Amino acid sequence: MKHIDIFTDGACSGNPGPGGWGAILKYNGIEKELSGSEKETTNNRMELTAVIEALKALKEPCDVTVYTDSKYVCDAIVKRWVYSWQANGWRKADKKPALNVDLWEQLLALLKKHMAEFVWLKGHAGHPENERCDKMAVNEYSKYLNK
Repeated sequence: MKHIDIFTDGACSGNPGPGGWGAILKYNGIEKELSGSEKETTNNRMELTAVIEALKALKEPCDVTVYTDSKYVCDAIVKRWVYSWQANGWRKADKKPALNVDLWEQLLALLKKHMAEFVWLKGHAGHPENERCDKMAVNEYSKYLNK
């Protein structure tokens, strides 16, 4: 299996508001950048979308390390909260509905295809790829602010 490093970030101007996401995929010395935006969204949706779009870009099952500054995304996977939410009809431990179910379902389907490890990075701490992803995300949502 090919090993791919994926770096992701999402950003929002207002929460909700215009949002953007960025991702960098690295394999064998080759890099690919992906980014996108939504007119009205939340930061957590953009964080999830960055991971989903990066994984969707893989053309075959891969061994993946996903680096994210989103505790929401990382903890939900690493601490397996999302699997409990799913098993409980998309309800959290406090019985409140889980948010972003549509995106979690997409991500869980992709995680069945790939062997993925999630690693949390401190945001805005000078990590080169995280900073680049943040710039991509901000550039994406800025398109809506300049209209």
